[in-house]
Amino acid sequence: MDLVVVTGASSGVGAATARAVAETGAQVVLVARNAEALRRIAGQIGKGAVVEPCDASDWQAVDRMAGDVFDNYGTPDVIINCAGAGQWKTLPETSAAEAAEMMGAPYFAALHTTKAFLPQMLEKDRGTILHVNSPACIAPWPSSVGYAGARAALRGFHAALAQDLHGTSLRSCHVIFGKISSEYFDHNPGVEDQMPRLTKIIPTLTPEACAAKLVQLARQPRYEAIYPGILRLLLMSGALAPPLTRWLARL
Repeated sequence: MDLVVVTGASSGVGAATARAVAETGAQVVLVARNAEALRRIAGQIGKGAVVEPCDASDWQAVDRMAGDVFDNYGTPDVIINCAGAGQWKTLPETSAAEAAEMMGAPYFAALHTTKAFLPQMLEKDRGTILHVNSPACIAPWPSSVGYAGARAALRGFHAALAQDLHGTSLRSCHVIFGKISSEYFDHNPGVEDQMPRLTKIIPTLTPEACAAKLVQLARQPRYEAIYPGILRLLLMSGALAPPLTRWLARL
């Protein structure tokens, strides 16, 4: 891979992924709303890092960003949709504006970014599009209406996109990570207390470990990948017994 676009690259998994991509020798385009944070991370990476400040939930901003990338660097080989936001609240606690913001990232951010680059990637007939998601897309827990709904939408987007890409050399890859030791929990105090007790048996991943998996999947994509392994087993068993899964998520 020569050119990789990473959304949500200003912090957490996105920032770690941008660093990991650059270490492979590829040129990486860092996309996020926070221009200052992007410039700081690009400065840490050095040569090969390109900053494109952009609100990926805004399709017009994404189109302008994609135009800059095409004009200056060419067509990406890989898109890694890491942009995501959201709070864990019940429906009465969730305002319409908060619900729209949670749909904006990850769902619309992934849709807009993929749509902006897809025609040229199809013309080249090669490339990989990765979507970073949460277990909530399969097994939502209480007080996660907006958060889980947006992530279920992202999973549906991936599934439909993979169908559209059948017969081409492009691949859509859906990646579910368990709990990650990122800034999310610092910015959303109290949410850890809302996590199901079952999550305590699942190892916490670092952003760097997630980034390494994403780089691996960019080279060898699969339809869906779930990490860590125990989470994969739990979600697979949950698919066989949905009522049990819903009960465990409430504990």
